[in-house]
Amino acid sequence: MTSRISAWTGLAALFAMLTGVAHAQSDGIRIGVVNVPRLLEQAPQAQGAMAQLQEEFAPRQREIVALQRSLQEKQQTYDRDGPVMGEVERLSLEREIRDDQRDLEREQNDYLEDLNIRRNEELGQLQRDLLQQVQAHARDSGYDLVVADVLYYSTAIDITEDVLRGLQQSFSETQTAQ
Repeated sequence: MTSRISAWTGLAALFAMLTGVAHAQSDGIRIGVVNVPRLLEQAPQAQGAMAQLQEEFAPRQREIVALQRSLQEKQQTYDRDGPVMGEVERLSLEREIRDDQRDLEREQNDYLEDLNIRRNEELGQLQRDLLQQVQAHARDSGYDLVVADVLYYSTAIDITEDVLRGLQQSFSETQTAQ
């Protein structure tokens, strides 16, 4: 009999606690959800960072393309004229092609490594900016909790568009100040 009373008392306490939680949520706890991949894709800061990276690495990319063309021309010359070339001339051209291939591979690897390092730096800065914008929006709008990476959520609690507008405004202000 005592164990039944304990069980009923425990259930009553659990019910009272759950009712209190439900009551607290209806009393104004504000929850928002942010779609981070969408922000990373659509934020003008992300587009600006990508444009900056393209501009920064364009000269090296043009240099690699020029090396590829030069190598391709030498290879075509070798394929076309190799059978009629003297042995010394043919061996010299083969060595040039081999050296150019090595140089091209080295340039491409260095380019990709440097590009990845800079892309990661820009992505880190962008993530910090997004986090600050989300926190500022949540604080200014009175949110108690903002989450990301949620499997499902209602559009009623999606604040991504509001944060995106804040990012756009911040970007515009930064561009105007420069």
